[in-house]
Amino acid sequence: MQPPQNSAVHREHTHHPRVFALHRYVYAVLSRRSGGISIGVNLNPDKRCNFDCVYCQVDRTAMPQPETVPAQAVLAELEVMLKAAADGSLFRSPRFADLPPDQQVVKDVALSGDGEPTSAPAFREVAEGAVWAVKKAGLNLPVVLITNCAGLDRAEVAAGVDALMISGGEVWAKLDAGSEAFYAAVCGTRVPFPRVLANIAATARRYPVTLQVCRFRLNGALPPRDDLDAWIARAADIARISAVAAIQLYTVARTPSEAAVTPLTEAELEAIAADIRAGLPSVPVTVYA
Repeated sequence: MQPPQNSAVHREHTHHPRVFALHRYVYAVLSRRSGGISIGVNLNPDKRCNFDCVYCQVDRTAMPQPETVPAQAVLAELEVMLKAAADGSLFRSPRFADLPPDQQVVKDVALSGDGEPTSAPAFREVAEGAVWAVKKAGLNLPVVLITNCAGLDRAEVAAGVDALMISGGEVWAKLDAGSEAFYAAVCGTRVPFPRVLANIAATARRYPVTLQVCRFRLNGALPPRDDLDAWIARAADIARISAVAAIQLYTVARTPSEAAVTPLTEAELEAIAADIRAGLPSVPVTVYA
């Protein structure tokens, strides 16, 4: 893949903690699901999202002005972060210096953040540029797209996904409901549920996809059993006609914006995982309590 034209290169190399504090789009975080440090790329710093999931930690009650994200600024920050990962200075920053050695490793670059990354006009350019930036840094890291799947049917998004996947990337597709009723209660969107299902299936026909499902108590109640049964059936339908690489089952870890949402226990998650494994015996399921 050719580097993006007019790629901006950030020349500051001497005091990374200070530089990182000035970053608007690129950050590093210890990630349960990545199994180490993930370099996050936030394409929605204005918090705009086409979903308003009840378990999301992003507070959308006080929204800043809409913002157009400049791809070259994002990639400039990413180059700085990747250089710090490559030369080890990232792990000397105060945030990560006390981590045990086995966690002082960058596992991926994740297109995620405060909203749906594929909704950003800069998505394709950033996706292609991120792949190039990882190679330039001499790192062997997947670029992961974490998506609610609403935009996977758009041509520009599909082209960005192609760039990620042909370079060893991954798609983590969120599917938090099995029934239309639970989808409406949880996801807070006008995007039709059949569109999400169709987009996941169409993408999974082209590339292996990891399904993500978040389960939690809502107003003190466990997730409805009939929705779990429906979720397993939907996932099994997708797996029969396409490639589901894995399933990530997790609960809320950060404080949600909705107080009615509370986490499940590890035992409750494991019980759900057992049912999913029974319905999709060929797909590995990992629980993140």
